[in-house]
Amino acid sequence: MARRRRDASRMSAATALTVADERPVRLPATKAVVPRTAWRSGIRPGGDRAVPEETAIALTYNGATQAVMMATPDDLEDFAVGFSLTERLVTSPDDIESIEIIPLDDGIEARLWVSESCGARLAERRRTMAGPTGCGLCGVESLAEVLPVPRQVGSTARFSVWELMTAMAALGESQPLHQATRAVHAAGFWSPEAGLGIVREDLGRHNAMDKLVGAMARHRLPAAGGITVITSRVSVEIVQKAAVLGAPVLMAVSAPTALAIRTAEAAGITLVAVARDDGFEIFTRGDRISQ
Repeated sequence: MARRRRDASRMSAATALTVADERPVRLPATKAVVPRTAWRSGIRPGGDRAVPEETAIALTYNGATQAVMMATPDDLEDFAVGFSLTERLVTSPDDIESIEIIPLDDGIEARLWVSESCGARLAERRRTMAGPTGCGLCGVESLAEVLPVPRQVGSTARFSVWELMTAMAALGESQPLHQATRAVHAAGFWSPEAGLGIVREDLGRHNAMDKLVGAMARHRLPAAGGITVITSRVSVEIVQKAAVLGAPVLMAVSAPTALAIRTAEAAGITLVAVARDDGFEIFTRGDRISQ
């Protein structure tokens, strides 16, 4: 897959990507600083506050728009690859022949060219989705599309309580955009060997998961020996995306839905949620967790 090199530094004003012709592309900043007035037992000057940016991202495949999502304008190649995988638009990163990130007046286009076989599949199921902060089901045309058979996660990896607590604590310390704005979600991958290797942030929890899936796929990183950690509640879409990633444990700070629990059980995922400083709750496949 053709890849664009990412600037190593994250600039406060904009993020730079390099496209095929080697000219840097300037993307919107991930946050803005705005004035405010505060009410804290009375009106008083509030000073400035950092808030996250929200940008329309159009994902096009072989020249046709497949989805329009509202997202944080960062890590967009990861987002495009992860969305393609979790929405089953491609079966492998190798199906993606090239990606271009193109700023437009009213948003950003992630322009993907995919293999002929994937292009034919897309033509059969093409739809346009408009999802405020990453709604994962907008535009779905049938009930069967909402609840596909989840990918099976057959890893035999086991983790200690200490390792799970360490993974969640590491995520809390690795969210620069959330620390600045207190308004975005994060998804990360932790392993005993590397610790918290990759973290992705976004306004939408679905988008954060897609960015994580895409980053892992683009770097060819195996997930069978690690833990997915997220800062949101656990809905069925989050479990479905975690199954595509392939990590045996999904750990979240908030509670799961009943459907998410059933889907995690069906996928063979150990679902851990309501994670706090003093512990967590185990909902499925507790055999992977030891004292």
